Amino acid sequence: MNLLPDTVSALGYLVAAVCFILALKGLSSPATARKGNLLGAAGAVLACLVVFLSEDLDHVVPILIAIAVGTAIGVPAARRVAMTQMPQLVALFNGVGGAAAAFVAALELTGTTRLGDGIAIPSLAAHGWFAYAPLTSSIAIPATSSTYVAAAAGAFTVLVGAISFSGSCVTFAKLQELMTTRPVVFPGGPLLFGGSVLVGLVLAAGVVVDAQDSTVSPWLLVLLGLVALMVGVLFVLPVGGADVPIVISLLNAFTGLTVAASGYVLDNTLLLVAGTLVGASGTILTRMMASAMGRSTVSILFGAFKGGSTAGSTEVSDRPVRSASAEDVAILLAYARKVVIVPGYGLAVAQAQHTIHELVDVLETKGVQVIYGIHPVAGRMPGHMNVLLAEANVPYEQLKEMDEANSELASSDVALVVGANDVVNPAAKTSPGSPIYGMPILTVGDAKAVVFLKRSMRPGFAGIENELLHEPTTTLLFGDAKDTLTKVVQSLKGL
Repeated sequence: MNLLPDTVSALGYLVAAVCFILALKGLSSPATARKGNLLGAAGAVLACLVVFLSEDLDHVVPILIAIAVGTAIGVPAARRVAMTQMPQLVALFNGVGGAAAAFVAALELTGTTRLGDGIAIPSLAAHGWFAYAPLTSSIAIPATSSTYVAAAAGAFTVLVGAISFSGSCVTFAKLQELMTTRPVVFPGGPLLFGGSVLVGLVLAAGVVVDAQDSTVSPWLLVLLGLVALMVGVLFVLPVGGADVPIVISLLNAFTGLTVAASGYVLDNTLLLVAGTLVGASGTILTRMMASAMGRSTVSILFGAFKGGSTAGSTEVSDRPVRSASAEDVAILLAYARKVVIVPGYGLAVAQAQHTIHELVDVLETKGVQVIYGIHPVAGRMPGHMNVLLAEANVPYEQLKEMDEANSELASSDVALVVGANDVVNPAAKTSPGSPIYGMPILTVGDAKAVVFLKRSMRPGFAGIENELLHEPTTTLLFGDAKDTLTKVVQSLKGL
């Protein structure tokens, strides 16, 4: 039963679309990210309510059951996930979104929606695909240009949605270390990938051709989906190490595009708006992350075929380094005038964000100026460090982006690196053969002294050794970041 007039429904969709746009704007800054997230969620809830109140839904109970099951799984998963596993969660959510869009498009291309007593209208009738007819005598009307556009949109959704799903599953497995984080390459890999893409495009074209006669053959769509799943796997396997988060961002853009395309298939403007926003923002973010690494997106995605992808490594250096105790580091910090803290993935692993905030508070009571230097790709996803420190209520004005932080490092007495490695590795500037060569870094070596908090001498996610660890001005404090920072704080309080 339609409880809302068409005008009210349209207005509800418009308000939801505005919420999505404002949410995206809010997410562009750590100061407004929480409000932006809530605003986007409110828009999604409003859109769902409008659908329930303005459309004739034949399967309300199964829909409500599916929503309840999804909520029961999603809410605990989101609340319990560790900050170190947030990229994996993002990858899974992204993959599920792509799969959902692909399934919906496939059902719309092949399915039939019951509209009463023995009468049926095939799913894409809104685009002029079919005429109303009794079930015993469905009659196809001549194909029009809108027919081909709708079929192309559906084929695109199935193809790219399946790629996004399987690719996201592989990124999840890499980040969760269920498989090697190193690039997986094999002889003939590029040819197999290129051939799979070509076959997928041919099958997608076949969907469009097949659509002019009647509903699309389910077997053709199944074959298209299977080929697309293989393309997604082959697309991500050659990517390794620090490049994986960039691929997650790109796959997120893919999912957005599939949602936009499914919006055309379903004749739903709101899906078009939401999908376009996700696709555009994901694309921009991917380009920004690639730029932050000083490399092109193409080299990140396909560099492993010629040895250019970051590789990940478990090899531990046995070269001598200078280490110190927590008490020694506390004395060094206490007599400094300016300290720049560079957080990294190790800070997230140790869940030491609250401890580092306490350390800064103690230093400030001693008259030490402290700022945080934030690299755009520190951690395992964009904004990882911003979110982590915001969780500990670190003031936003203390967070300095890379360029501003670099201008402060030359005049700082101590650069305290907590769990970061690749984003401060001078090999990005000095070693042309390095996989991170050309990536802008935080120049912590410009500080008078550098202190690294590390669990071990294991290299960073890119799998290369950091020569800065062996410089005479560098001191290492080994151990879990939370434990060692707690000891430093206790020593500071006693000085």
